[in-house]
Amino acid sequence: MNESIEPSLKIPAVGLVQRLRTYEIGVIPLPVFLGIALIVYLSAHLGFLPKNMIGGLAVIMTMGVFFGQMGSRLPVLKEIGGGAILCLMLPSILVFYGFFGPATIDATKMLMKEANFLYFVIASLVVGSILGMSRFILVQGMLRMFIPLLVGTLAAVASGLIVGKLVGYSFHHTFFFIIVPIIGGGIGEGILPLSLAYSAILGGTPDIYVAQLAPAAVVGNIVAIICAGYLARLALKRPGINGEGSLIRARAENDKFKVKEDSGSVVDFRVMGAGVLVICAFFVLGGLLEKVVGIPGPVMMILAAVLFKYARLLPEKLEKGANTFYKLVSSAFIWPVMIGLGMLYVPLDSVVKVFSVGYVLVCVSVVVSMTVAGFFIGNLMNMYPIESAIVTCCHSGLGGTGDVAILSASNRMSLMPFAQISTRIGGASTVILATLLLKLFV
Repeated sequence: MNESIEPSLKIPAVGLVQRLRTYEIGVIPLPVFLGIALIVYLSAHLGFLPKNMIGGLAVIMTMGVFFGQMGSRLPVLKEIGGGAILCLMLPSILVFYGFFGPATIDATKMLMKEANFLYFVIASLVVGSILGMSRFILVQGMLRMFIPLLVGTLAAVASGLIVGKLVGYSFHHTFFFIIVPIIGGGIGEGILPLSLAYSAILGGTPDIYVAQLAPAAVVGNIVAIICAGYLARLALKRPGINGEGSLIRARAENDKFKVKEDSGSVVDFRVMGAGVLVICAFFVLGGLLEKVVGIPGPVMMILAAVLFKYARLLPEKLEKGANTFYKLVSSAFIWPVMIGLGMLYVPLDSVVKVFSVGYVLVCVSVVVSMTVAGFFIGNLMNMYPIESAIVTCCHSGLGGTGDVAILSASNRMSLMPFAQISTRIGGASTVILATLLLKLFV
C-alpha cells in the first residue's frame, strides 16, 4: 500500500519545488532573489550596509522589485496601479513604525538626497523622452494640451473651493493649504518653495508649513494614481477614446504621430554614454538658467530640451543615445525610485494628523474634476480623451516622481514629456500665483 502512495506524493512535491525554482521576482529567479534580499537585510541589520550609492541602490532596488511585483499581481490593487501605490506607501508606513534601522535610512538618504539620484532619474526620463520624441508630436502636443491644462486647473480650484466650504473649511484655507499643494508641482518644486513663501508672509518657520502642505500633495497624488489606473481600464473597454500612449488624434496624419522603433538595431553603448552626458548637461543648464531668470531649474531644463528638439540643434545620434538611456531608466528604476520617495519624502505622520473625511473629499474633488475636465476638453481638441485626462491629471502629481507613478499606473510612460510639462510648468505657475495672492489677502 505504501509503495503505491509514495510516487503520487513525490510528483506534486517535485512539481512545487520546480515551480519555486523557476518562479521569478521581476526577472530574477526566486532562490536568487531571496539570496540577494538576505544579503542586503543582514548587512543593514548588522550595520555594515555601505553608506554610499551602492548601499542605497541595494535597498531601493530589492524592495522596488518585490513591492512592485506584489502590487502588480494582487487582486483589485493590480487594476489601479498597485505597484506604484505599494512602492510609495509601504516604505512610508515602515519608516513611521521604525522598521528600518539607521544604516538603511542613511544609505537611502545618501543616494536619494545627497547624491540626488532622484533628480538624475527624473532628468533622464524627461530629457531622454523629449529628445526621442517626434518633433511634430512634441510641438502639436504642447500647443494642444495648454487649454485642457488651463481648464482642468480652473475646474479643480472651483470644485475644491465648493467641496471645502461644504465640509467646513474656509475658502482661504482650502485654496492655500489644500488645492495649491496638490497642483504645486510636488515636494521639491512645490511644497518647499511654498513653505518658504508662506513663512515669510505669515510668519513662523518653513517646517511648520511643510507639515501642513505635504499631506494634501500626498493624498492628491494617490488619488491621481487611482484615477490613472481606472482610465487605463476604461481605455481597454473603449478603444475609440484610447490612444495607447499617443496624445494627439490625427486621422489624416496617423503616420506622423507614430514613433518608429528600431527593434532590430543593436544598442551602441558609446552612443548611450554620450546620451547620459547630454542629459547631465541639460540638468546643469537648467540650474544655470535658474540663476539668471529665477524660474526653477527643472522647468528650465524642460524648456531647454524642448527648444533644442524644436530647433534641431543636436545630432540625431545624440538624441538617440539619450532616448536609449531613458528606456533603460524607465524600465529598471521606476519602482525603486518610488521606494526611496516613500521612505524619505512622504511623511506619514503629517498625513495622519490632518487626515479626515472632509479633507480627503476636497483632495478627491480637486483631482477628479481636473481629470474629467482634461478628458472632455481633450476630446474637443482632437486629442485622445484617455491620454488627455492622464496628462492633465499629472498636474496633481508629486513632481517628477508623481508623474512616474501616475504614468506607470496607466502604463503610459510615453506621455512623460507632456506630463512633465503639465507638472513643472503648471506647478511653477501655481507657486508664483499663490505667493502673489497670499500677499494680497494678508
